[in-house]
Formats: sequence, structure tokens, C-alpha cells
Amino acid sequence: MDFRPLKHFLALAETLHFGRASDSCHVSPSTLSRTIQQLEASLGVRLFVRDNRSVHLTREGRLFQRYARDALEQWELMRHSLMSEAGELAGEISIYCSVTASYSFLYELLSEFRLRHPRIELKLHTGDPADAIHRVLGGDEDIAITARPETLPRQLAFKPIARSPLVFIAPDEPAGWVPSTAFPPQASEWARAPMILSETGLARERTDAWFGALGIKPHIYAQVGGNEAIVSMVGLGFGIGVVPKIVLDNSPLADRVRLLDIQPALSPFDVGLCVTERKLRNPLIHALWGQAH
Repeated sequence: MDFRPLKHFLALAETLHFGRASDSCHVSPSTLSRTIQQLEASLGVRLFVRDNRSVHLTREGRLFQRYARDALEQWELMRHSLMSEAGELAGEISIYCSVTASYSFLYELLSEFRLRHPRIELKLHTGDPADAIHRVLGGDEDIAITARPETLPRQLAFKPIARSPLVFIAPDEPAGWVPSTAFPPQASEWARAPMILSETGLARERTDAWFGALGIKPHIYAQVGGNEAIVSMVGLGFGIGVVPKIVLDNSPLADRVRLLDIQPALSPFDVGLCVTERKLRNPLIHALWGQAH
């Protein structure tokens, strides 16, 4: 069965760029364009609005995007179920995680899995951990290594594999604006301390709640995507950051920053695997899920 037209459509629906979509599908832009035109002719509707500068999904395109994802998922589920009964799994799993998670958890998780299932291909994508759950829910990734959110969406399953404290870090070099570690925290000191925080995500939510509970309006110097960048900026002396301790433990710049013993402490992270309940029925995903402990 030829599902390439659906895969080509989904690649363009995700990137909204013919060049990038054709590269990811290993076809020429003209071939991709013909495929989309043939799909539109078969369906009798336009799936994309396109001109010389931009590409956008139509309302019908968004509806067809859901169908295409479901159709491919059901086909893969049937194919892998039959393979499982035959005794050997083969196929592809996409995994999303931060750079820190990639070298903190992946080796232990995947080393034995690769020996047990040599025909399963693993695609790794790294990026901002704040995007992990959104990418899993959107169907862009099969599984993610991420922190458990305060409220887990009902369609997701989460398996914890580690716990990490959330810590305040300051430059190792002395700076007059670094607050004291007195308890309770002094609002006047923290109000003038430059803060380097994540743009979004659980760390940002808990930091905002910490400041709010103390009645402190923080001076935000920078908002960045990715915890590794926070360690870098703090090490350069730009301000105080908040990161999961596991990021600091694995950072090559750990000796350029120091921990601040701040009370009350922030709640720790539960780090684990995250997948939709639907995809967990896929024998490939289920096999990887069972590997985690």
C-alpha cells in the first residue's frame, strides 16, 4: 500500500514550506507539488492556500490533516501488530527530548532496547523541553522525555524515570546584586536581581509562583528557550537562573556557576516518558515503554 501521498501532505502541513518538506521526504519540490495537486483533485477541495511567499492550510486541509494522521497511525498499528505476532518488530519511533535528557537518560534507556529490537529505527529530535508535550499531543513525535506537568492531559500516559530538584544558580564570580540566602527571602534584594528564566514550561511556572507567593515582582533580564542556555548566561555573569539540577550536573559550564541555598525551595521535577494512550497500543511504542524503569 502506498501511503507516500499522505506522508508528503503531512510533511508540508507541518513545515508549510515546499523546500523543507521536499527535503524531509527526499523528493523534489515539483514532485511534492504534483502530489498535493493530485490529492486536491481527488478530494475536490483545496488543502493549501499558496502564493510566492507563503503556504497555509485551508479549513479542509486541517480536517484532512487529522484524517491523514489517523490513517497512518492505524496502518502502522496493524502492521506492527502482525509483526509482533510473527515474533519480530520493525519500524520507526521518533523521540523528542532536551539535549540534557539525550545524554542523561537515552543511553540507559536504549542500549538494551537496541539489542532486543535491532530492526526498530530510532529518530531523535532535540529542543526546548517546554515543547515536548505539545509535540506529542500534536502527533509530531511518538514519545518524549520530559518533566511531568502540574496537570497531565487526560489523553497522555506518563512513566517517571528520574527526579531532579529545581535550583537557583548564580555566577561563580562575586556580584553585588546576588541576593543573600536569608530566610525569608528579602523582597528588596530579589526585586533588583537580574533573572534569566525559561520563556515557558514547568520551571517558569514554578518560578513565577515562587515570586508571587512572596509578593516579589522579579526583574527579568532575559527569557530563553532551553535550560542549557540559562546556565551559559549565568556563567557569563548576566544574572540569576533557575534550572533543573540535572541540567547543571551535566553542563560543561557547571564550574562557572554556584548553587544558591534558597528557602523555600522549589518543588522538584519528575522526569519521564510521555506518550498518548492511543500510541501506547502500538507494539513498537509499547516495547520501548516497557523498557523504562
